[in-house]
Amino acid sequence: MDEPAVAHAPEHRLERLVFFSDAVIAIAITLLVIEIHVPHLPHGASTGDFANALLELLPNFIGFLISFFVIGAFWGAHHRAFAVAARWSERLVLANLTFLCAIAAMPFFTAFLSANGASRFPVVVYCGWLLLTALLNIRLQRIVTSAPVVDPDASPVQTATIRRRGYTVALGAATAILVAAISPFPALGQMALLSIPAWRLLLERRARQRGH
Repeated sequence: MDEPAVAHAPEHRLERLVFFSDAVIAIAITLLVIEIHVPHLPHGASTGDFANALLELLPNFIGFLISFFVIGAFWGAHHRAFAVAARWSERLVLANLTFLCAIAAMPFFTAFLSANGASRFPVVVYCGWLLLTALLNIRLQRIVTSAPVVDPDASPVQTATIRRRGYTVALGAATAILVAAISPFPALGQMALLSIPAWRLLLERRARQRGH
């Protein structure tokens, strides 16, 4: 038996949920740069000292850029999914909160990775958390693109595309975990996250071949 859903009035609840989600994501993406602490050098330090201090922060900036665009991708996916939502369901609350919980923790795992990027465990932990976030995102998208939440007039092609794109980050994160676990250079796990666009292209090609 389908759970009761509210039509028309959902716009109020759905808008509040989306606005709240935007706020949490905006805070998380801002905290990424706050975790990069400005180096304090003694008075009279040379230009070379300042340059070296900034170079030492390079791993932090790399971690910041990776997480910034990953969180940005999740934000875009969240908006695409809720663009086809028309009815409210109580199932959205917990699914959305668990997804936002994972997003809110990203600055910590980014800082942990940046401070220890040459070690295998921090890379695997970071990519593992990214994989968990992606799986929570997939679960949320499934709810949003299914009855009773999804707009009955939404195109099946559109909903299928939303779901398919949700898998790309999960596949990229899983690839990064595998690379970090078996590579003699664990830092390559971070670079393996660049496979996310490749996974997207692969899934899009497969969908076209299947006529979806």
